[in-house]
Amino acid sequence: MADVDPDADDDATVRAWLVERSYDDRNLITLVYATPDGERALRKEIAATVLHQRGTRITAAIDADEAQLAAVDAADRERYATEAARMADRHDPDDEI
Repeated sequence: MADVDPDADDDATVRAWLVERSYDDRNLITLVYATPDGERALRKEIAATVLHQRGTRITAAIDADEAQLAAVDAADRERYATEAARMADRHDPDDEI
């Protein structure tokens, strides 16, 4: 029987950096936050009107639940890793972007 650590956090979080932001013709803002290695990412879509009404801040980084992160296509990994490193070098995680 395996030992279970009672202090282990089942809801582990991972720091993810803003690596992509885009807008579409439906007034949606798409944000992509990726791990520093570019291997996993979280994609969020937010209506621009909701963003402004709620005063939601877009920050340089978030602490995302590991379960929410998806694998990144091989074609995007290097770009995401490079952009995550650039953001980490230039910004504190809670800087508004």
